[in-house]
Amino acid sequence: MTAPVNTPDILSPEFMADPYSAYRVLRNEAPLLWHEGMRSYIISRYEDVERAFKDEVFTTANYDWQLEPVHGRTFLQMSGREHAVRRALVVPAFRGAELRRTFLPVIERNARELIDGFRHAGEADLVAQFATRFPVSVIVDMLGLDKAEHDRFHAWYTSIIAFLGNLSQDPGVTERGLRTREEFAAYMIPLVRQRRSQLGDDLLSTLCRAEIDGTRMSDEDIKAFCSLLLTAGGETTDKGIASLFAQLLRHPDQLEAVRRDRSLIARAFAETLRHSPPVHMIMRQPAQDVKLSGGVVPAGSTVTCLIGAANRDEEHYADPDAFDIFRRELDESTAFSAAATHLAFALGRHFCVGALLAKTEVEVAANQLLDAMPDLRLAGDSEPGEQGVFTRGPASLRVRFTPAA
Repeated sequence: MTAPVNTPDILSPEFMADPYSAYRVLRNEAPLLWHEGMRSYIISRYEDVERAFKDEVFTTANYDWQLEPVHGRTFLQMSGREHAVRRALVVPAFRGAELRRTFLPVIERNARELIDGFRHAGEADLVAQFATRFPVSVIVDMLGLDKAEHDRFHAWYTSIIAFLGNLSQDPGVTERGLRTREEFAAYMIPLVRQRRSQLGDDLLSTLCRAEIDGTRMSDEDIKAFCSLLLTAGGETTDKGIASLFAQLLRHPDQLEAVRRDRSLIARAFAETLRHSPPVHMIMRQPAQDVKLSGGVVPAGSTVTCLIGAANRDEEHYADPDAFDIFRRELDESTAFSAAATHLAFALGRHFCVGALLAKTEVEVAANQLLDAMPDLRLAGDSEPGEQGVFTRGPASLRVRFTPAA
């Protein structure tokens, strides 16, 4: 369980610069690794990460200390009937037909408004001017909140993501995350109470109405879910859009194929989720001793599941480091469901509720961006680099195009 000598530590600058080389060494030489600084076992092979997501011996008890301090108690921490009922209260709003009927116009409007801000300029940074703003604007609009507060929402979700990815336990990051929970609650709880008395057709009203077998969401439940939605929905879609376009711009033949046949956007996004996932690690906690590749993990231990490593396991994918939207193992019909072959949305009973929302947002964004920028290309000779360890994506993506008339 000791780390190979030539593997950068997961908390090191070298690892952040190129985690994929380290992932390869971990899979082959140390598939089960104890990391003293993180107080966690690290697993990197596809079969082990898949099992950690699907086998009920692995619980989400770790979320009590990882998520609850910043979100409050969410259905992700629950199990059994309690989890099933709480999840069922929110899932209907994110099913395909309901999502498209109610929220597709919201998604399309927000994409159009952002693109209007740069379509005449001839160049843009797709991260700063679109990807980081789009999902937050969509979620705020879906909830029926004030979009003029965008910067405040963005600051909140950024501090929560930093808290969740605070592997080195920086006290400043911790303090900001805890303060965000208080600020978000002070903002949301009065709005939830007001919405209960003045229901509308927005998502917040839907959550206020939701009821199953006499169970309804409390004000605190709704606040916690909105915090979770803002964070998980914002970060993953933000980095998903940026990574999708970064990969297509690196592979002009595949970009041209997508430009000609827009039905390939779903395949391209699915391959992006496999090749360059927005979330690189998710933690689990086994309820009993469990045997994995490389040894036994004791009950109650924290297990860090390296999605970024598992999604490039050469035992599961041919030529895994290549970005290929036409790869044989890719099935876009299941890529956004619990039957997906990639692990970017997790699997099993905790499969991401917002997977179809992310897919819809990316398809709308990609279509509108390609329409507005038919000759889209990278600006200059710079390669779009990635940053991040817990979540990862391009820090900037500067592009040029013929300005709209």
